[in-house]
Amino acid sequence: MYPIGVIHGRFQVLHNDHLKYLLSGKALCRRLVVGITNPDPFLTKKEKSDPKRSDPSANPLTYYERHIMVEAVLHDAGLQWQDFIVVPFPINLPKRYPYYVPMEAVFFLTIYDDWGRRKLKYFNGMGLNTHVLWEVLPDQKGISGSDIRNCILGGRPWTHLVPACVPPLIEQWGIRERLKRLKADQ
Repeated sequence: MYPIGVIHGRFQVLHNDHLKYLLSGKALCRRLVVGITNPDPFLTKKEKSDPKRSDPSANPLTYYERHIMVEAVLHDAGLQWQDFIVVPFPINLPKRYPYYVPMEAVFFLTIYDDWGRRKLKYFNGMGLNTHVLWEVLPDQKGISGSDIRNCILGGRPWTHLVPACVPPLIEQWGIRERLKRLKADQ
């Protein structure tokens, strides 16, 4: 077991496969640092390996909202405050990592596509200790945040794809209306 691990994601919207990913990382370390990527549009740059990930419509929730959502989901999953911490993590600005996360930690990730391989390159380029939790083909990925956002936007069922504490938050924050505005602005 590692003393401390760093795991990351946009969590736009946090779904059941995200929870599996987070708990898989936590099972391998005493304390888990959850880095929320794309924390701020000014700390996000376009990536050739996944150009849509920086679009406003792919990032409808604020950092604060995702922080609240991640904490709620992990507490509902049985983790205690001392088990984890949530921080912003500008994934595509590696020189800024030391300001956000402990560089001596092990960095967990999953690989589904070129974007996953690009993140591994970022980590290796910084000399970080990495641990790939799993690598699968894109068509075997499972649930995606874009699937959830599209269901919310289209009024299709989605609540069964997310932890139980997520739908009330999405409703409270008016995410369906926000998604509609973001789509209209494109």
